Amino acid sequence: MNTDDTVTPLSENVSPTTLVTERSFNGTHTRDRSISNLSAVSIPNTFVSRSRAVSEATLAPSTSAGASNHSVVSETSPFTLDSQRNGDALKPDPGSEKDFAVLNNKFAFSPGQLNKLLNPKSLPAFIALGGLTGLETGLRTNVDTGLSLEETELPGSVSFEEVTKQYKKLGRTDTKGFPHPVNVRHVDITDFGPASVGSHSGETFYDRKRVYSTNALPAKKPISFWTLMWQAYYRENILILLTVAAVISLALGLYETFGVDHGLNAPPSVDWIEGCAICVSIVVVVLVGALNDYQKERAFVKLNAKKEDRAVKVIRSGKSFTISVYDILVGDVLHMEPGDLTPGDGIFISGHNVKCDESSATGESDQLRKTGGEQVLRLLERGHSESKDLDPFIISGSKVLEGVGTYLVTSVGINSSYGKILMAMRQDMEPTPLQKKLDGLAGAIAKLASAASFFLLLVLLFRFIGTFPRSPLTPTEKASKFMDILIVSITIIVVAVPEGLPLAITLSLAFATTQMVKMNNLVRILKSCETMGNATTVCSDKTGTLTQNKMTVVSGTFGEDSFNDKNPGSTENRSLQFAERLTSQQKLLLVESIAINSTAFEGDGGEFGFVGSKTETALLGFAKSVLGMESLAQKRTNAQMVQMFPFDSARKCMGAVQKLPDGTFRLLVKGAPEILLSYSSKIALATGNIRMDSSQTNRIATAIESYAKQSLRTIALIYKDFAQWPPRGIENPDDPTLAVNLGALLNGMTFIGVVGIQDPIRPGVPEAVKKCKHAGVVVRMVTGDNVVTAKSIAADCGIYTDGIVMEGPEFRKLSDAHLDATLPRLQVLARSSPEDKRILVTRLRKLGGIVAVTGDGTNDGPALKAADIGFSMGIAGTEVAKEASAIILMDDNFASILTALMWGRAVNDAVQKFLQFQITVNITAMIVAFISAVEDPEMRSVLTAVQLLWINLFMDSLAALSLSTDAPTDEILDRPPTPRSASIISITMWKMIIGQAIFQVTSTFILHFAGPKFLSYTEAEMRSIIFNMFVWLQIFNQYNNRRLDNNFNIFANIHKNYFFISLNVVMVGSQVVIVYFGSTAFGIVALNGPQWGISIVVSILCIPWGVCLRLFPDRWFEVAANFVGRPFMVVYKSLSRWTHCVIRKLRPKNELSEEIEVAESGDRDL
Repeated sequence: MNTDDTVTPLSENVSPTTLVTERSFNGTHTRDRSISNLSAVSIPNTFVSRSRAVSEATLAPSTSAGASNHSVVSETSPFTLDSQRNGDALKPDPGSEKDFAVLNNKFAFSPGQLNKLLNPKSLPAFIALGGLTGLETGLRTNVDTGLSLEETELPGSVSFEEVTKQYKKLGRTDTKGFPHPVNVRHVDITDFGPASVGSHSGETFYDRKRVYSTNALPAKKPISFWTLMWQAYYRENILILLTVAAVISLALGLYETFGVDHGLNAPPSVDWIEGCAICVSIVVVVLVGALNDYQKERAFVKLNAKKEDRAVKVIRSGKSFTISVYDILVGDVLHMEPGDLTPGDGIFISGHNVKCDESSATGESDQLRKTGGEQVLRLLERGHSESKDLDPFIISGSKVLEGVGTYLVTSVGINSSYGKILMAMRQDMEPTPLQKKLDGLAGAIAKLASAASFFLLLVLLFRFIGTFPRSPLTPTEKASKFMDILIVSITIIVVAVPEGLPLAITLSLAFATTQMVKMNNLVRILKSCETMGNATTVCSDKTGTLTQNKMTVVSGTFGEDSFNDKNPGSTENRSLQFAERLTSQQKLLLVESIAINSTAFEGDGGEFGFVGSKTETALLGFAKSVLGMESLAQKRTNAQMVQMFPFDSARKCMGAVQKLPDGTFRLLVKGAPEILLSYSSKIALATGNIRMDSSQTNRIATAIESYAKQSLRTIALIYKDFAQWPPRGIENPDDPTLAVNLGALLNGMTFIGVVGIQDPIRPGVPEAVKKCKHAGVVVRMVTGDNVVTAKSIAADCGIYTDGIVMEGPEFRKLSDAHLDATLPRLQVLARSSPEDKRILVTRLRKLGGIVAVTGDGTNDGPALKAADIGFSMGIAGTEVAKEASAIILMDDNFASILTALMWGRAVNDAVQKFLQFQITVNITAMIVAFISAVEDPEMRSVLTAVQLLWINLFMDSLAALSLSTDAPTDEILDRPPTPRSASIISITMWKMIIGQAIFQVTSTFILHFAGPKFLSYTEAEMRSIIFNMFVWLQIFNQYNNRRLDNNFNIFANIHKNYFFISLNVVMVGSQVVIVYFGSTAFGIVALNGPQWGISIVVSILCIPWGVCLRLFPDRWFEVAANFVGRPFMVVYKSLSRWTHCVIRKLRPKNELSEEIEVAESGDRDL
């Protein structure tokens, strides 16, 4: 063991922070500085450092717009008052102009100007407002005594120019001769004059509340259940269409039942059942939708109840009071203590070692140390190089981790950062893309069915009138015959309407959401599930979403060995393998260096089970999980501690001295690696300590540089042994048993190693991002963190490749045209405010994208609400984020978004499968009913109303459920998302619909018209065979509809879908029962074996016919369809335009554009 008895003292380097005396704070709280003050180290001209407080791009004298490579300010570019002056610092952002205009403002500042302090944190805005002194005077308050309890209606007014003139004058002086404006407590302003007695003189803080509002948000009026039912009904055009069909069917059915004489022995009429069944279907759909929305509203009320009133400490009239958080006003001076949630935005006045966690508000994962407003200005006057020392900003919703202090409130309520987030979330959910397409399709079906019905009415009516000259019917009988014609014609509308479609969507969504809950996806808003299937973009937050929001040691270099846990996919050279290679002596030295030289402690709720700064808990977590440290308290108890050295801001390190069992003393130091490396002359290896030569130094320096370039926070560990303590020559005069300071001991040290600390990426994230890209979904990172960290994490996740990296302040200045040109290549948006995220989302949607947003913090709320689909984190997510989201990821894993994507596409596929199935049935039934009614002398359809009811409602509902129960496979990610503007019915689907309709119509007409010529069956038997065959056609056609593409394997994974098999058994069993026991209600007779054979054999031929259709090229079908359907489309579009003209006359202007868009969507589907 090498020991030294004497140490040569080193010269003291004075940090700028030690030159500044903070404004005095009345309190007895004192705490030693801990390693939490360690910042990401910077090696001049070599290493890349990380920003900790105010963003460097805001502080730097100049920035490059939209640069993807961020230039970090080094010590050669100090921050000064001149460099922070910006004439546009208080310029309104687009859309916020109203916040800058206040009628009869008796204060120097508008709410909009104060908001510029934190949009994002802006030193130029702070200086433009006159610093802390300007804010104090402009807000007519006092930073020492707070607001006056006697304040009511304020007399006079304060001028912005007078309040801020001090720094305007300083701008024209030599910076070397700066006076200290912070010492000038009073600015010359116009005398307020005597207090006048106004109409509001009895209202406390009248003007302050009028101009800056109170710290409460406007109450959101709850929506009643009946209102929700009405909204669920009238927003669905297809439900309105179904209602019309139900009323007509029910009215005619009741007429047939009670208004027509059916004879003495005739069975009772059941024509009214169809109308009732449609009504039941409508009620079920409306109730399901309304109940889901009602639960969402109750969750909102419950969330508000959780935001219970809490007490905060405020200074008013020089005394401390405890008041309600809702009574906080702009100009108040609030106390800050550990654990407090800041109730409003503001500027830090003074205090001791105040550190805040702003991760839920800004996305910044590090704890941020706050510097008093006056101290910040002093540092700027001298020229300061550390941005982390220039953060006086307090953000509402952030949490105080350490220290005590006071701050001046500058924004509350709807004007605060937190309030703006909550208000931005108050917006109604827009109709989903699928909903819009289905509404358009419903409109198109209504038009076509009405036209067909009217045409049939004309044909039958002319034919009926033509029989008048020789008709033996009485006038009463002729009237009854006319009603029969009207019934047959209107039945076409009922047949054409896809009655089971709303129920099919509800069933498929319910099934999908039930399965998604088992896969950690809690769907709060039912329709968001199908929207996610077509998502084109995912805008993801960084902290807590892509990363774990838990600082962790991810890389390290010790002696000649190293490890790397940074890349989750790698299995080589991991930390656990590294620990196995360490000798017991090396492991003991590492554990003691971390555990003894630390101010953190064991406790519940902290990271890795430790409470303290994020850097220290990361190191202790490494010692516990990798090095096998069992108990921190026991380790410290067994160690003989001699002296602790608090954090030295000049040398960026801290130390501890322990007495070893052999009587010697060991100094353990940890801190900034590039500084501690310069103090080291030896290096610790497995074989012992050796002298550090240039090659060893270069190797360690290269490792430090590599970690810094990866945006890792680097911490080095060094030590030195002494024969006695304190060493001779550096005893403390006040206490000879202690050394005078740490700086005097730092030479001839032994270098143990260096670690890289980072908020690690969540397991599975890079793979999930890769799969999203494969599925055609663009993943973007949107974070409040600095650009260096954001770019590094994005690259590790696979998000950043060669696209654009941009910062929020530059992003919000882009014109619409420039924004539209930038967005396709934008991959990372750093330093973004909540408003930036919302703008990004809304702009992407305007460009036609379907946008999903993931986030866990309060700051993600507006973007989550504005997106088509919002994902929040179930474990780490704030209540605000959960309320704003549509889907909650219960395991907080970004990879779970793939589950939502796959099930969303499965839901869309299920709806399209059912549409393909249902429209085939409806086209066939409509053609069969039309032609058979025209041909029949009695104008009867070959399929009765009850038989059509059975097919359209019961069978179709079972088919809808069976087609919606196919679980998604990985193949579902092999295709790009469907664009928002795309038709809900593809060319391939139309090919199958038209092809199968032709087969079914042909089969039905052959049996109906030609059957009696080669089959010796009665008419009743033939009608029964046709009905049975028609049902079996739909049963077998289900299998064709299990695929929406041209692949042949329609039985893929059918053995895994027990629901499909069970439902088909029910459908077959029900049909068998009806054939044998439903003769009265369905107007059929029981069938024998050969008749069953005819029905099934003809029906099963639709499967090989489906193979032929898949072989037919889509392009050929498209050309043929365009040629044959062109005359029809000309007529249809002419009628559609006429309908739009009627809509323009009837609809309000604010609903017109949406109505036309829905109608045009239906036109595209045709």
